[in-house]
Amino acid sequence: MTTNIIRESQIEHGPLVLSHIMPEMQTVALGFFIDLGSRDERPEQAGIAHALEHMLFKGTGKHDVHALSRMLDRLGGSANAFTSRERTCFHMHVLYEDWQKALDILGEMLLDAAIPDEEWLREREVIFAEMAMVEDTPEEWVLDQHMQALFPDHSLGRLTLGTQQSLLGLTRQDLVGYLEGHYRPPRLLICAAGRLEHEALVERVSAMHWPGGLAKTDRQPATMADGVQLLPRQSEQAQIVFSYPGITAASDERPVGWLANQILGGSMSSRLFREVREKRGLAYHIGSHLSSLSDTGTWTITGGTEPQRLSECVEVIQATVHDVIEHGVKAGEFSLAQSMTEVQLRMGMDSVEGNMLRLGARFDEPEVRHQSYWLEQVRRVEYGALQQWVAERLSVSPLLTISGPQENLSEIASI
Repeated sequence: MTTNIIRESQIEHGPLVLSHIMPEMQTVALGFFIDLGSRDERPEQAGIAHALEHMLFKGTGKHDVHALSRMLDRLGGSANAFTSRERTCFHMHVLYEDWQKALDILGEMLLDAAIPDEEWLREREVIFAEMAMVEDTPEEWVLDQHMQALFPDHSLGRLTLGTQQSLLGLTRQDLVGYLEGHYRPPRLLICAAGRLEHEALVERVSAMHWPGGLAKTDRQPATMADGVQLLPRQSEQAQIVFSYPGITAASDERPVGWLANQILGGSMSSRLFREVREKRGLAYHIGSHLSSLSDTGTWTITGGTEPQRLSECVEVIQATVHDVIEHGVKAGEFSLAQSMTEVQLRMGMDSVEGNMLRLGARFDEPEVRHQSYWLEQVRRVEYGALQQWVAERLSVSPLLTISGPQENLSEIASI
């Protein structure tokens, strides 16, 4: 068995299959990825992909919801799913001797989902409770509002959960039709990482019956907005979000972006962490992150502060960004960011589940490269190229969203 190799095979009239072989591990992680997310939904369908994420765990033609739960529990690993703006994934992590059982269960859930009407009516209430939980979590709520303003009148700005109105309009027939139309090849990708043979995986997947789905459609291009969005909201903390242009999911600039983010707000030694938290005690949470999609990307700063210190916190964040633009990145920061990123990449090589999830990037580019490739690219980033990359992006007018009590928002209305 070859160590740490990524292989792929196209099943005739079926899905693309990828594997990352890790023969020394005791486990296997499996994922069924669907190239579909909330941005692909029509307004009246908002939340349908997330609803199906829930409903595929509610039984199949052979096993009701309770029997399916027992089957998943008996394997003793983990079974979960997620829905994002461009992707849906159902995944499991099990002992290596059980990977065939896990694959069969995931296949049954996807290809023979029961979606009982009574379960949908009940699970819809669960999703309503999930919506309420987001409403009560200020940092999640403000990000949802920020995305709607960042991509106005575009599906990227819609909530992944949908709305109560859109979910109330969805029937079992809508769910089944969406599942059978879209959760099939050519939108389907099956990925595995860990202790297994690629040939055995391909043989098992080939033995399944794969009905075809609808052809992929082009996604509507997205343009980011800028400006200031003030959201009056009574809370113990004010929330702050800045978004600048980032990178796309398949960008060759990923290594530069990773280093830039480490320096700006991705670590305890970052500019924002030092200036906002360590020097002034303005926030418990302050940081930045990159979020990449197929055709756009954001570089986002998030933080929370006491409402009476909101104006000061925003000014410090702006001053920190301006200082990076004007005076650039220090050589020591560049070297430290390279070291931190190398550690993260190398540690990630040991993660069975992480390697499986990385294979899902195959939807965005013609080849999934091993972490060792990206490690070399990080080492090759030039100091001057990083300086230019940072200055270009941070010089663009961002969208700034702030939520907090009205009396505190009025103090920064002139920003």
